[in-house]
Amino acid sequence: MAWRSFVAMGDSFTEGLNDAYPDGTFRGWADLVATRLAVDSGPDFGYANLAVRGKVMHQIVDDQLEPTLAMHPDLVSIAAGGNDALRVRVDPHALVRELDGVVRRLRDTGADVILFRFADVTVNLPAILGRRAAVLNDGARLIARRYGGHLVDLFADDAFRHPQMWSPDRLHLSPAGHRRVAGQVLNVLGVGVDEDWMLVPPAPEPTPWRLARTADLRWAREHLAPWVGRHLLGHSSGELVSPKRPELMPIGMTE
Repeated sequence: MAWRSFVAMGDSFTEGLNDAYPDGTFRGWADLVATRLAVDSGPDFGYANLAVRGKVMHQIVDDQLEPTLAMHPDLVSIAAGGNDALRVRVDPHALVRELDGVVRRLRDTGADVILFRFADVTVNLPAILGRRAAVLNDGARLIARRYGGHLVDLFADDAFRHPQMWSPDRLHLSPAGHRRVAGQVLNVLGVGVDEDWMLVPPAPEPTPWRLARTADLRWAREHLAPWVGRHLLGHSSGELVSPKRPELMPIGMTE
């Protein structure tokens, strides 16, 4: 099937952190998917990316759902809830119910919808995040089944346990990670993908215990502490960030 338009909804995962273009803007898996879809659909293929880093579920719904519906796309991706899972107090079951309502409205328009089971990031992050992510992942599976969505199961992909799939902050994907997500999405959509998109770097040598703890302390100082500080003050990394592609445009065009 050749889709004519694609809108990506979500947070930093979909915005493309930390997969940078030469000019410093972010590419990410959604740009890669859109570029490949445009090959089959032609120059009139439209792509919009409304995702903004730091956004929680209700912000994604409030800020991105109505603009998405207004564009009448025939393919939509939504990945949300990851930032909520990092909060001190959150009801993951309520997040699933909110996601269900979004997907229902999108499917009512006839749009195909891409959903995600998130990759396992708990190797380097608190265990409570894993429990919350499990609820979100199980919910995404049920929602995809209920509404006939396309489910991209990153949790089942052991390649995402490889440290080079992740940025130094241990939370956002690396360029290799984004490329593999794009490959997974395209495979689920039944679209051909270049084989090198699915390549995984060789496994690194085990890190000695002392060096690993030093790396943990550096990560806490450079990434965890600033994040905690922002949230204690009620701030978000996306407060001053606007969507990079707020309207449907052909590939290669930006505002």
